[in-house]
Amino acid sequence: MDMSDQIKVLMIDDDELIARSTSDYFNILGVKTAYVTSFDAAVDFLEKHEVSLLLLDINLGDRSGFELCRMVRESYDMPIFFISARTSDDDVLIALNIGGDDYVKKPYTLNVLFAKVKAVLERYEKAREAARQAAAGQTVKQVSETTDGRIMIRKDLYLDTAMHKLVSGGKQEELRAMEYKLLLYLLENAGRVVTRDELLDNVWCDENTCDGTITVHVRHIREKVEPDPKNPEIIKTAYGVGYVVEKAALWSGANE
Repeated sequence: MDMSDQIKVLMIDDDELIARSTSDYFNILGVKTAYVTSFDAAVDFLEKHEVSLLLLDINLGDRSGFELCRMVRESYDMPIFFISARTSDDDVLIALNIGGDDYVKKPYTLNVLFAKVKAVLERYEKAREAARQAAAGQTVKQVSETTDGRIMIRKDLYLDTAMHKLVSGGKQEELRAMEYKLLLYLLENAGRVVTRDELLDNVWCDENTCDGTITVHVRHIREKVEPDPKNPEIIKTAYGVGYVVEKAALWSGANE
């Protein structure tokens, strides 16, 4: 199987016949797809290849697709479709609550599954392109900064651009250098989607940095600025594209 770096869909299923037939069908119709049949093989594949969407079975031998989904969500931002013969409402709810975007029950019809996948891929490609075009014509400094270098995030929290620290209730919280640069860039570009490529170019300036690094840094920042990091209100994910800080989520004195 040709496994070049640019793979649109990765199917993860311990039933090789199903995985191979689905992958072959997608490839015939022009959506480059690869498959693996184990948890460890999926982790290894994702570390080496760029993937736009996952088709993920719940049962992966002695490991669980739920476990893999949680791991993936810590490092990557791509749509995840669960595909499983398990049909209980509890399984569906778990899958969607831990980061799944859809739940497809086996047996499925290949042309229906393909239509679902293609629609999602096209939507994210359009969103990515729109974000890139916006980035090309958008200037920074989309939020106001006070004369003493404060950018308000919440009523009780602001970024001190002079000290490179977060200040909450008068107490300072340290930020790592890249956390500060990333948070500042997102705040200065509030109101539009910032693509992951844009962050690599303008924050890291390092072609060797991977997408997983961005995701980990965003997670750490959310833990410091979000009231509920698992349900972010300030730094939101545009799946398959990047991140956006919504202006309406930022505090200003007018919000009192």
